[in-house]
Amino acid sequence: MDKSLSIRQLVKDFGTTRALKFVDLDVPAGSFTTLLGPSGCGKTTLLRAVAGITDPSSGEIYLGDRRIDRVMPEKRNFGLVFQTYALFPHMSVEKNIGFGLEMRRVAKPDAQRRVQAALELVGLGHLAKRLPRQLSGGQQQRVALARAIVIEPDVLLFDEPLSNLDAKLRDGLREDLRELQRQFGITSIYVTHDQSEAMALADEIVVMKDGEIVERGTPVDLYRRPAYRFTAEFLGLTNVIAADIAGSRCLLPWGAETRVENPGAKAAEGVAIRPEDIGITADPEGGGVVTHAVFMGASTHYNVDIAGLNLRVVAAGGQAAILEQGQRVNLTPPPALHLLQTFAPMREAAE
Repeated sequence: MDKSLSIRQLVKDFGTTRALKFVDLDVPAGSFTTLLGPSGCGKTTLLRAVAGITDPSSGEIYLGDRRIDRVMPEKRNFGLVFQTYALFPHMSVEKNIGFGLEMRRVAKPDAQRRVQAALELVGLGHLAKRLPRQLSGGQQQRVALARAIVIEPDVLLFDEPLSNLDAKLRDGLREDLRELQRQFGITSIYVTHDQSEAMALADEIVVMKDGEIVERGTPVDLYRRPAYRFTAEFLGLTNVIAADIAGSRCLLPWGAETRVENPGAKAAEGVAIRPEDIGITADPEGGGVVTHAVFMGASTHYNVDIAGLNLRVVAAGGQAAILEQGQRVNLTPPPALHLLQTFAPMREAAE
């Protein structure tokens, strides 16, 4: 059975507010797709529509060639992992995990085998008899993940499942989650507003804003070669600079010249330079002045005033000498820069 997802012209209205605006999206079978965007962009509404928790106002959703937007949620065979764990407090870990199998009337010997296998997969075999209140937050989220996997779903849906965990637990569970997804090859959609989480997990990131998809691509492509300013600024720190463009050459405001890697693009929003791509060196005659310096261990973050601009610069390595506030510097741009286009929101008058 084809387990790819196809979303066609999906619209969701809440009263007079349009949360989704004719969204088209294909999720290949076995892939891990992350929906990334700020609060209110429509990513959770889209996930809930795919899950069947929210009915779309119009549009279609397909699993392979089977239309599912009119299918009851419990008939879609989708696994869901939520931010709030949603465990039954009166049930043990193993009973929480096996609940979905019980509802599907799976034979008891088979259900017990699958529950035990799921427990071992998430490293909780020794906690099978405990209640949720006796577990840490990370352990509870592992139970929720095991419960979603044990039913052998066609699709896994994640709604910010790691946001309630501390940083160390989040990093560890993120790695485990990605490894499990790869192991089973389950088509997955993951909602987050955390850029680093999206880049660490996704085969493809779908950037959303105001109910629309701005752009989509691999983490490397969207970070290094975003089409739009919104993507460049949302996916990590960046400097957006107005520059003089002549063919494939770019003259920056402080006099440095570099190459343009996409000279045919419309450059209404200027060029994007990631802070870590700017070279910074002390120079008593330099055109820039350090206005702020923060040592972060593996790197130092600077603010530099130069040619009327305030630029973010990140120098990697804790061994290098730390430049001080007020020190004059030279800045060196990367060998090539990427022109940004202006994102044009959909005109709904054509509805």
